[in-house]
Amino acid sequence: MSTAKSLTVAALAGAVTAAVASFAVPASAAEMEKCYGVSLKGQNDCAAGAHSCAGNSTVDYDGQSFKLVPVGTCADIETPYGPGSLEPIQRPA
Repeated sequence: MSTAKSLTVAALAGAVTAAVASFAVPASAAEMEKCYGVSLKGQNDCAAGAHSCAGNSTVDYDGQSFKLVPVGTCADIETPYGPGSLEPIQRPA
């Protein structure tokens, strides 16, 4: 491999490493809480009620399905039906 090609490969590898390192690390499960009534259809993390788990919600803002959100933010999430809840809630069908 030529010196120029080796330098190009090394520069590219360094750029990829820097780009990957710049992504935010997801919060640990201890820093997350269940927030009911805020997920969009098929984007819930799990559930109570009509279905068993992740991705099975069939309506937006299902009050029986939760999404994991950073601790302390659930009640601040506004939906067309009101804020998120730390407990399952009733939402219009």
